[in-house]
Amino acid sequence: MKTEFEIAAPLAQALADKGFEALTPVQEAVLDPDLLGRDLLVSAQTGSGKTVAFGLALAASVLQDAERLPEAETPSALIVAPTRELALQVTKELQWLFAPAGGRVACCIGGVDIRDERRALSRGVHFVVGTPGRLVDHIRRGSLDLEDVQAVVLDEADEMMDMGFREELEHILNAAPEDRRTLMFSATVSKPIARLAEAYQNNAVRLNTVSAQSTHSDITYQAMTVVPNDVEKAVINLLLYHDAPNAIVFCSRRDAVNKLTSRLTNRGFSVVALSGEFSQKERSNSVLAMRDGRARVCVATDVAARGLDLPGLDLVIHADLPRNKEGLLHRSGRTGRAGRQGVCALIVPVRARRRTERLLHEAKVEAEWRLPPSAAEIEEALNAKLLVNEVFQAPPDESEAGLADALLEKYSPEHLAAALVRLTRATDSAPEVLQDPGAQKPGRARQDRYDPDRDFPRDDKRAHGGRRGSDFSDGQWVKLGVGRKNKADPKWLIPMLCKSGGFSRGSIGAIRIEPDATHVELKPDAANRLIEAAGERQIIDKSIWVGLADAPGEPEPRPKKREGFKGKRPNKVRRPDGDKTGGKKFAKKRTGPKKPRGPNGEKKRSKKPAGRK
Repeated sequence: MKTEFEIAAPLAQALADKGFEALTPVQEAVLDPDLLGRDLLVSAQTGSGKTVAFGLALAASVLQDAERLPEAETPSALIVAPTRELALQVTKELQWLFAPAGGRVACCIGGVDIRDERRALSRGVHFVVGTPGRLVDHIRRGSLDLEDVQAVVLDEADEMMDMGFREELEHILNAAPEDRRTLMFSATVSKPIARLAEAYQNNAVRLNTVSAQSTHSDITYQAMTVVPNDVEKAVINLLLYHDAPNAIVFCSRRDAVNKLTSRLTNRGFSVVALSGEFSQKERSNSVLAMRDGRARVCVATDVAARGLDLPGLDLVIHADLPRNKEGLLHRSGRTGRAGRQGVCALIVPVRARRRTERLLHEAKVEAEWRLPPSAAEIEEALNAKLLVNEVFQAPPDESEAGLADALLEKYSPEHLAAALVRLTRATDSAPEVLQDPGAQKPGRARQDRYDPDRDFPRDDKRAHGGRRGSDFSDGQWVKLGVGRKNKADPKWLIPMLCKSGGFSRGSIGAIRIEPDATHVELKPDAANRLIEAAGERQIIDKSIWVGLADAPGEPEPRPKKREGFKGKRPNKVRRPDGDKTGGKKFAKKRTGPKKPRGPNGEKKRSKKPAGRK
């Protein structure tokens, strides 16, 4: 391995055995002798070798100049990762990197038996890798002792903050010794990350390796416009066209993962699913099936966007567009790793073209805009692969020569070639026929855009209470986490929904406001847009939870008006003697003579004694 930096001999041997010829920019940056023992805040993109980078940085703290690590009692280093898949990936990387030095690594993640983890920790380990929640659980139970920890690594710190792990991270950092070394690795350094670094790092050195290299230079980006109903068909055609050894398709919601997985399975693809609703065993089995070749397509939510490293992953498809540039880069970073070329395809409904253009611009990515592969293009690509197939390169052996001669005597070469093509195509799924997105009516996207001046006039009757019946025969109900107690009102709910989902008020039907929740009926397409915009966290407008729901029951009948009710004035209750109280509970019946009045009914003013004002 060629490098100008000094690496401990055991780690250099491990890198050489793994086939490393040179270090990546982020790996070279952390080995700078001037940074020895310093706290680091490192910005590096996914697929840049961050795990090996902080492994080399940890060696300076835990290995120092020794050839082997001492006998383990309590952990010397702690690595925190946002997802189980990333924690497992980091564990495997550290195991082979520190194997020549006798390093022992334990992994602590949710979804597995905590007793096995406690036994592993009690036997003594040098490195502990885990997710925030499970690490805090071990600290509180007393099974994880951080007294001798010399370094703490926060991998993908930005993702952990976005996932709401701030309290867990603070608990872990407070439990570690104050004189520890703290290394933060993050794709972006947002304000929350900067505040966390300021609070828990000591004069940290900022390293930015993102600008030193082009963004995902080994990935070819393609943006493909389709009509909204053809998204799944475009995914099928892409998988047929590329015929990649491994491919991953990203969806924004768990139900979309299940639906697309069923669709692809029915079309003959070997598919596994991966989302947060699966147990750790199911998630591990899905990854294992992709690694050993039993499955070639993985349909996943963003839970697989970080830490999933699959060999031969040449194709990434965004069936649902990512929410931001970080999501785009992390999803796409599953391919084009370690110098291998990859393709990233974004399926873009015609209405989302401008949003996609902004997303690509923010991520500093150039994409080729085109249509999805057609049936003719798929057939041409499959024919080209068949012509260079390895099966034609090797000459027939003795056992095959006799049968080959017999076939040539009975059939012509053209007949045999056609039979070979038919046998090859027998297991292939037929391509889908896609609609032309250019045939959409002009102004369609404009009609779907939210215009507050046009869409919400003040005299809209739904802006003053909504309708209680069902407005659409095929409507889809969604449930919002706000109700009357939160001052929910159609006046602000309707604009908020249209802005969040990118549809017009014509897509909104009945609205049912309850004390703790609100049910809204939407057209199916509008409901899908809203759930897609909410993402995996199911949050719109920064704080409002939204999810699909069944049709609510009939609303409770309103209480009957009491006798004498007139608008907003208090009720006038008639007494048994026929007098009215005027709504005053303790009003007394007037007694005595009436006040004198003038000839025209006016009240006479009482005379005041002279000299008084």
